[in-house]
Amino acid sequence: MGFAITFFIASNASMRQQEKASLLETIKIVEKESIPSNAIMLHGLPDVGLVGLIATSYMISELDLAEVAYVDTDLMPPVIVLHEGLPHIPLRIFGNNRLLAVISEIAIPANHVYAIMRAIIDWGHSKNVKMVLSIGGLPIENRQDLKEPKVFGAASNKALISLLQEKGLEILREGYMVGPQALTMRFCAEKGIPAIALLAQSYYNYPDPEAAAAAIQEVAKIADIKIDVTQLLQKGEEIRLRARDIMKRTQRELTDMKKSQEYDVPYVT
Repeated sequence: MGFAITFFIASNASMRQQEKASLLETIKIVEKESIPSNAIMLHGLPDVGLVGLIATSYMISELDLAEVAYVDTDLMPPVIVLHEGLPHIPLRIFGNNRLLAVISEIAIPANHVYAIMRAIIDWGHSKNVKMVLSIGGLPIENRQDLKEPKVFGAASNKALISLLQEKGLEILREGYMVGPQALTMRFCAEKGIPAIALLAQSYYNYPDPEAAAAAIQEVAKIADIKIDVTQLLQKGEEIRLRARDIMKRTQRELTDMKKSQEYDVPYVT
């Protein structure tokens, strides 16, 4: 009986590994330009308050980053986005000789987020990225009362925690992470890639350009870049209106990812 149970568990584990491998085979990152090595990789994927997406999209525009690759997979919805009348894959990678920036203009399906994030981290590892910076929101109830959202940091090792403290960031010492950011930290740790998560206080279900601006300022310190967030703050209301539809779709995926668990307090013995 014990052997049968062990065999069943082992068989299930083997099947899961095969399923993961099969899913990864359906994800192809198509490179359009030469990819630099030793770059910092930014992740700005749809999440709480769309903080990461808004922040990373703004940096792509302000730093004039070119599209260098895109993620071709049937695991994403059958959607293209139009810019200036031309079609684009929603999940794309932009960059220059120092930065790579990953964005998705549609929500990543909860049931495929594992495979997609693993493929992106594996690709970054193959390109010898020196650090991954993941940007997101940290929802709080009294967000409307804050004029300047605070940004918290978490990291994959103690040296990076020290770096964040040197840059003046408060460390998010206890809690859970759920969704793309959680998987970024997990897979980077597996690959030995230094990883930092920057979480700006934000609304949960409203696009939050002000939180994105606060996150950008911290990214600039860590990545040693100069970027002015004035335009982002001035266009806050316009951005909120443009982003409300993707926020609705993202909310559904966040629910499927059990995002609410992120705000529980973990039990530590």
